[in-house]
Amino acid sequence: MRIRAISLDLDDTLWPIEPVILRAEQHLEGWLQRECPHVAAAWPVAELRELRERIYGENPHLGHDFTALRKLSLRAVFTPFEMGEDWVERAYIEYFTARNQVECYSDALPALERLAALLPLVSISNGNADLDRIGLRRFFQFSVSAREFGAAKPHASIFHTACERLGLQPHEVLHVGDDAELDVLGARDAGLRTAWLNRGDTAWAHPVAPDLTLSDLGELAHWLENHQRGI
Repeated sequence: MRIRAISLDLDDTLWPIEPVILRAEQHLEGWLQRECPHVAAAWPVAELRELRERIYGENPHLGHDFTALRKLSLRAVFTPFEMGEDWVERAYIEYFTARNQVECYSDALPALERLAALLPLVSISNGNADLDRIGLRRFFQFSVSAREFGAAKPHASIFHTACERLGLQPHEVLHVGDDAELDVLGARDAGLRTAWLNRGDTAWAHPVAPDLTLSDLGELAHWLENHQRGI
């Protein structure tokens, strides 16, 4: 298996996303309580979450764009109070700033240092994390986000776009991610090599296994260092 570049998922691959979203929503609630307490009283966190889920379900055509969906939710919050787009944007900035305050898995940063020293790294994400805000941009040649691209994993085109920008054939790129269907099956169907990051020791439930199964990113760095030396 000749690997000339690595593409990485972000959420739940480099950091756990659930606590990040929870903290961001709590931060938004605190901001609403300070800036417009009448809105906060009408929309506690639990009801905001229900509203978000309903709007996500009503807008499947925006499934690749979490920013647009979040702003739709905020618009629904402010509109009954005749509060316009400036409030939507202010609230989203508060949410998005907190959303990019992530805590990486303990293995992620040391592994990124090792991996970036060996091969070009790119990110392919369905989420809207901002690597500049997070402070990880230096490790990546570029990022392909579903929002900017207009389609989400597992669509083959998002993987092919990353390969084309790298100037490589799909089989020369190893995609690494935690989601069996979005990352592993999607990348495999697009012709990439695949590595499943299985932090929870979950059983593989599909007929064709990934090329690699890893418990953390340190294992990937170790494998690649040996692979590059021909061990």
